[in-house]
Amino acid sequence: MAQDVQRAAIELYDRFTHEGMDRRDFMAKLTRIAGSAAAASALLADVACRAETQPQVAANDTRLRTRDMEWEPRPGRRYRGYSAEPAVTDARGPLPVIVVIHENRGLNDHIRDVTRRFALAGFSALAPDWLSPAGGTPAGDEDRARAMIGQLDMAATVADGAATIGWLGTSQRRRRGVGIVGFCWGGGLVDRLAIASGDALSAAVSYYGPAPDPAEAPRVRAPILFHLAGLDNRVNTTARPFAAAIQAAHGSATVIEHPNVDHAFNNDTSAARYNREAATQAWSQTLDFFRRHLR
Repeated sequence: MAQDVQRAAIELYDRFTHEGMDRRDFMAKLTRIAGSAAAASALLADVACRAETQPQVAANDTRLRTRDMEWEPRPGRRYRGYSAEPAVTDARGPLPVIVVIHENRGLNDHIRDVTRRFALAGFSALAPDWLSPAGGTPAGDEDRARAMIGQLDMAATVADGAATIGWLGTSQRRRRGVGIVGFCWGGGLVDRLAIASGDALSAAVSYYGPAPDPAEAPRVRAPILFHLAGLDNRVNTTARPFAAAIQAAHGSATVIEHPNVDHAFNNDTSAARYNREAATQAWSQTLDFFRRHLR
């Protein structure tokens, strides 16, 4: 019975965070599932992401160099972001760079932690705040961040992302491999940037991101890896056809569907949805993929 309650809460939370459900309506439905207001609050704490979760890689880890940075991908379009790279490297040229694309919560401490994880694995990593044109991610207000994400001009966001990829690939006076990885909303943006970036992009990894029209698939040039959650029908019904269309167009698309796990299984700030085994496996597969295509 407890598992059924949690399953229903996860599905409801997914509707709340991705379909624009009003918070009051969400809490009323969650209370009915849980049986009381107090039980609903406890259930929400288990399902939602917790900002106070300890990072896997500390912000002051001395093995890394981190900084906040700004850039202008196109005239008049300024972005802020967080970058991390190894403090010491034996690379003879500029390191391959991975652009880390946040969920619909905006650039938060969890995504900064993921960015540091890539740096610890030997890459240069940059996490843009895609809400920069709207004033930046609001601190501590996920509901507002989701609303702001929904109001973004996606055509402009994709154009800014493609310009950022081109800038990163030719910076430091030498061409270097550029990869992108994104989660949830960010996974969907990965797909769109793979379409828009052409040969400037070397590799892409999409974690449970809703995919665009398969008719756009022939424009994808970079190899792309899809991590799908077996229980995530909302995303899988779009991602599978998009990946199949890339393959049919003789592109490189790999789909790994992790069974019996939920959307956001990689996010270790959500106790109920995080799956350590699947997240660890997906992380290893992601690093292998980037090392193969960015080196």
